Amino acid sequence: MSGIYDDPELYQLACAYRDIPTEADALLDWAGRHYGGAQAGPRSVLELAAGPADHARELARRGLSATALDINAAMCAWALDRAARDGLALDVVEADMRDFKLPAQFDLAITMLNSACHLFTLDDMVSHLAAVAEHVVAGGLYIMELTHPADYLSSASRTSSEWTIEADGVTAQVRWGGPLDAIDPVTQITRESVHISVRKADGTIRTVTDVVPNRFWTATEVTAAIKLASASSGGFTIAATYGDFDATTKVDDPEAWRLILVLRRDA
Repeated sequence: MSGIYDDPELYQLACAYRDIPTEADALLDWAGRHYGGAQAGPRSVLELAAGPADHARELARRGLSATALDINAAMCAWALDRAARDGLALDVVEADMRDFKLPAQFDLAITMLNSACHLFTLDDMVSHLAAVAEHVVAGGLYIMELTHPADYLSSASRTSSEWTIEADGVTAQVRWGGPLDAIDPVTQITRESVHISVRKADGTIRTVTDVVPNRFWTATEVTAAIKLASASSGGFTIAATYGDFDATTKVDDPEAWRLILVLRRDA
């Protein structure tokens, strides 16, 4: 059995509950509201810790010049293959989101599905933000989708740890974390137990189990990291926050289920 990030097909299926077109609508709407670059709006996008690069591929479909960056070779190959099969132009880079060098800057950078949880320390976050800032144009945006604080700091989680996906004769049962996966109060890292079982139409069953460490970040911590990353060479300021993929849900609304930060690159 392989780890979940080494099996892009199962990972993609496990995340199929996401409405990628609607989320892309929100990203473009926020870009229209907060983009401060020299042109009318973003024409290029960099998706970090992209995995299957769902959002980068959707934005490429809408005409943006898209690049996806991920540290996992299997994910990079899968994203490139899917883009080619869909007739989409997508650049794919295998690199660490904490420290990377690309030959271009972008109008928009995004990190989705709480992928910033793979930054385990303050140094990691500061290095990441500094690297992203170098690759975003003046007035450009970096949008980070993080876990809502209520998932860790309240008794009532905003998201479910178990769900079922049914599509094209395939049924996937997913368990990603749960009440027994306690957060370390010092490091704020949880080792989440992941189990995905897929039954295909012919009765074939595939299963992946894994333990995935992830770091919970508060908005206050990210704000502090932004200031540290910007101290020497300029960087980001927070332009807006949202609690869902729309323009009306605030982070402190009862129905909010994500912490989404819209960062703007200082001119």
